Amino acid sequence: MSNDIHTIENFYGVYLLYCKNPKYKGRTYIGYTVDPNRRIKQHNKGKDHGGAWKTSNKGPWVMALIIHGFPNDIAALRFEWAWQHPHRSRRLNHLPKRRAREKVYDYCILILSEMLNVGPWNRLPLTIRWLEQELARDFANLKVPPIHMPICYGPVISKKLPKHRSEENVEELKIVEVDYCFICDKRIIDNKKLTCLNANCDIISHIVCLSKHFLNSGEYVPVEGTCPKCEGIFLWGDIIRKYKGCYGTLNVTLNVKGDDFYSSDSD
Repeated sequence: MSNDIHTIENFYGVYLLYCKNPKYKGRTYIGYTVDPNRRIKQHNKGKDHGGAWKTSNKGPWVMALIIHGFPNDIAALRFEWAWQHPHRSRRLNHLPKRRAREKVYDYCILILSEMLNVGPWNRLPLTIRWLEQELARDFANLKVPPIHMPICYGPVISKKLPKHRSEENVEELKIVEVDYCFICDKRIIDNKKLTCLNANCDIISHIVCLSKHFLNSGEYVPVEGTCPKCEGIFLWGDIIRKYKGCYGTLNVTLNVKGDDFYSSDSD
């Protein structure tokens, strides 16, 4: 184990953030970066300064650890997606779901320990770097990383890459490479994807797949249906309006009755 500060050229890393805000303490965020020191500042400054909307106005955040040593941005982005969506990854869907009392942060580390020991990641020359000593975990109680992957402590400095490889302009690449339809499990490559109206549901699907799921016998155009993930009941027109970006004058609220969600228009 090493505490040295390393300067790395052509840096590609996938990091885990931990929230220290008492209101949101314990929340996590997984992301990709070519410059961890700049990226954590962006997260804490908010989405208007390049941070993610999921972390905006919820700081302070700390970067607990970062995995680096990926050969290119494609490999790092695929690792990021699998860590974010283990149960949608073919290599990780055998893992148990998080237990009710298990901390989200500890579950993220459990998933990571599994990822580092399965292909193709177990063959990469990766480095596990803890950036926050107090958040470091002992892998002895989990799956120990392969012997060729060093475990380090302390900061890392990355040399800048050409602008076209920075994390601010890889969104299109991420969509092409890592978005899969929840219903058919096939890749979404044309950005024609639908999402749920329930803000807590992260389902992504093809337009055709979700429309077929919503169709009832004898219907040619869906009217309403149940989300296959959160089981909320939504109007098809509301989902299409969200997809087309037509909510500038429409305020959609989610109403809860027991375990059911449904959408309604409000003035």
